[in-house]
Amino acid sequence: MTKHNILFVCIHNSARSQMAEAYLKELGGELFLAESAGLEPGKLNANVVTVLAEQGIDISKHNTQSVFDLFRQGKKYSAVITVCDGASAERCPIFPGKVRRIAWSFSDPSSFTGTQDEILEQTRTVSQLIKKQVSDFISEASEFSYWL
Repeated sequence: MTKHNILFVCIHNSARSQMAEAYLKELGGELFLAESAGLEPGKLNANVVTVLAEQGIDISKHNTQSVFDLFRQGKKYSAVITVCDGASAERCPIFPGKVRRIAWSFSDPSSFTGTQDEILEQTRTVSQLIKKQVSDFISEASEFSYWL
């Protein structure tokens, strides 16, 4: 079975895209190869690492990377999914070939404020929203695999 390459993109590749990549690998690894990148790569968000570790997913060794580097390498994807706000998503490069562009919008964990416990709880909420969206994506792709 051919696996389809999926790229998740957000601003810094430090939180939302990392979570989406991790969930697709965990939930849909038999159908997909997942990767993530950022428009302006930053540092991996420690709260995201903690929240995913609570779920048995270790991304502590992940690095952030630039979507533009992947573009220059000529990488090809079946779908490029932005997980940031719409205005930022518009800054993503257009990848060559038949690629489906999908936009999902999630709050940015790096912008959360409050106590450490409050920030972790907000991050958990976003992680569950992303996990649900990834799960729905897998279900849709399984039912309508012709779009890939």
